[in-house]
Amino acid sequence: MIRRIILILILALVITSCGAAAPAIEAPAATEAPATEAAATEAPAATEPPAFQSLETPAAQPQAAETSVPQPAQTDTPLPTLELPTEPVNAPAQMVWDGTPTYLGESAPGYSFRVTYDTDLWALTTDQFGFPALGHRNISACVISVTSGRGLPGDMTVEHDVLYTENITFDVGNVYENGALKFVTYTGGDGTIITGFVVNFEEQVDECLADAVTVLSTLRSVPVSQATPTP
Repeated sequence: MIRRIILILILALVITSCGAAAPAIEAPAATEAPATEAAATEAPAATEPPAFQSLETPAAQPQAAETSVPQPAQTDTPLPTLELPTEPVNAPAQMVWDGTPTYLGESAPGYSFRVTYDTDLWALTTDQFGFPALGHRNISACVISVTSGRGLPGDMTVEHDVLYTENITFDVGNVYENGALKFVTYTGGDGTIITGFVVNFEEQVDECLADAVTVLSTLRSVPVSQATPTP
């Protein structure tokens, strides 16, 4: 009995001392998780580091100074200076200007217009278009010439008035440009003829118009057979 116990102890010691430690169980190789993204085959492109941002407000860059080109002032084209004939020696104080009415369709056929003028103040000449006109001897660019109805530019306005004399009636058109009186038209007749005149001026406007009205107020019709030929 004692030997059996001793044998059991010996076997237990032998098993304890000689028995190899239980082999380490190798952990199964970690299985890679299924790739959800394709493996990168190229290194990511190097990105430039962000530029240093200064906290200071950048100074305004100087701009090239603009050269202001002065625009030429808009000036009216002056009327050509009329060449007035020298007043004849011992000329009559009054002379007449006869001409064809500018509204022939509204005038009786076979008649001319006639106005009478003071030879000390006016001279019969031709305007810049070659038509007969009266030029003032003492007021530069004060001219009476014939005209007919025409349109006006959009920047011009006209104010109408009426001038009555003993035998004639004139429709007076005061034409303004930007508030400045530019010229005045007179359209009328004595019931036999209808004709139009325009008075242009550059200075002494009131004096020019007063002298022009004195002339135009003498308007009357005469038979063509009695009309004085225009020189």
